[in-house]
Order: sequence, then structure tokens, then C-alpha cells
Amino acid sequence: MSIQKFLIVGQGDIGLPVANKLAENNLSVTGLARGTRQQYVLNDKAAFMQADALTLSAEQLQGFTHIAIIVTPDEYSTSGYHGSYLAIDQHFAELASQLTKLERIVFISSTGVYGQDSGEWIDEDTVPVTPEREASKIILQAEQALQRGFGERTTIIRPSGIYGRERLMRVRKVKEQEKEPIAAAHWSNRIMDRDLVNIIASVLTCDAPKAMYLATDYAPVTTFELTTWLSKALDETPPTIDHTKTAVTGKRLHSNIPLAWLDYPDWQVGYHDILHHQD
Repeated sequence: MSIQKFLIVGQGDIGLPVANKLAENNLSVTGLARGTRQQYVLNDKAAFMQADALTLSAEQLQGFTHIAIIVTPDEYSTSGYHGSYLAIDQHFAELASQLTKLERIVFISSTGVYGQDSGEWIDEDTVPVTPEREASKIILQAEQALQRGFGERTTIIRPSGIYGRERLMRVRKVKEQEKEPIAAAHWSNRIMDRDLVNIIASVLTCDAPKAMYLATDYAPVTTFELTTWLSKALDETPPTIDHTKTAVTGKRLHSNIPLAWLDYPDWQVGYHDILHHQD
């Protein structure tokens, strides 16, 4: 049996802890980024490759058995998404036939690829309706590029809204007391950032990963319900309902993540942790 060697493309808020988690488990892992190693708090057990993913050759990638692409655009524009997600996936796909030792390539996508927006339930078998956002269309094209190139060696992970101890947007909004009324029936979904790291590491190391994972917790929630709960927890004024917005919007995601991979199976557990950590 060949030694497994992991390459984590991207050393941002998710890619770096994934590389560190694999290194902590004494696995052979290399983190790849354009910056220098000194810019990243990378585990000493992990190797580092300074390179632009778009310039990688088959020779440079030849020794890796598992690759995870965890990138973000330089700018959140159509060209930014083209130049990151799509360009990188297309480049790797062009090298697919030469990467004979590669067993698995994992791409961190987004549940934004689902254009459904009327409160529908979405599961792993749901075919995405074409999304309205150009960025989401580009991410879906990036998925398809990898699938064409690598076929069954591809696994797509689609995270929902990522939150965590350092990602306090929702908490800040409640504390800032935004007085605008909230739609009563807009559905949302989320995943704790540390759970997403666990999910990616688990997919990379499990024997028979699925073709697609919906990286979300087990409790879709309306924005109104979540904001009301947080307001009570923070002893702030609860929101009011916007009675002009009567349509059911958003989507409800049915997670296919094993519960054993999640420390935060629902948003209440997650936000309890965040509020306790802040205290």
C-alpha cells in the first residue's frame, strides 16, 4: 500500500487548520500558498510549498495521493471568481490524466450553487437550479471542470454559511440593534468553521468518500428565529417582522454529514459555544 500524501491548496482560515489537523495526526501533508511559510502558523510537522496553483506542473503534483482545493478569490467580483475557483480547477483538470497516483481530489465549493429560493428542501441528490448570482454560477462551473477531468476521483464539499468564534457577523448585527424588520420566513443554513475543518479532514482520510457532501448542520432556521434567539441570549431587543415580505424564501439543507464528524450539530449548540467563549 502506497503512503498517502496530502496537498492542501490554500492556507486561509479553513485550509491552514485542515493542514495542521492532518499534521497533528502524523500524516504527510503539504500546505500550498503564494506567500512565504512565515506568513502562516503552519504545524512544524507539515511541509510547505510556495507557489501559485495556476503554475503547478504535473511533475510538482505527481507524488500526492490526495489534493484539497480550499481557495478564496483575491476580490469578490466575477473576474475574481474566474481567476480563482474556475481557473484553478480547470488547470488541475487539464493535468488529470498525468496524475496517476492521485486517489482523490476534493473541492470546497458552496451551497450557493443551488438557485432554489422558495424554502425548498435540498439533499445530496437535488440537482441545483441555475443560481442567479454570477459568482455561484462560476463556482458550479468549477465543480463541473473537476468532475470532467477526474471523474469518480472527485469529491465536492458544499458548505453552507460558515460561522465561528471569529466570524461574529450575526452577533454584531444583533448587538448593533439594527431596527429594520426581518422577513418571517427566510430560511438559512450554517456550519461552524471548526466542524468544516473536521469534515474536510474526514473526507480526505476516509476509505470511501461520497461524490458530494452538504457541509451543513442538522437544523435549518429562519433568519427571524435565529435573530430572536440571539437577541434574547444577548439581552437585546428582539426583531420585528417585516409584513411586506410574505413569501417563503431561502432553502433548507438536509445534511449528509455523519453526526460523528460534527461537534456542533445545530446552530444553538454553535452559538452557545460562541457566546460562552466571548464571556
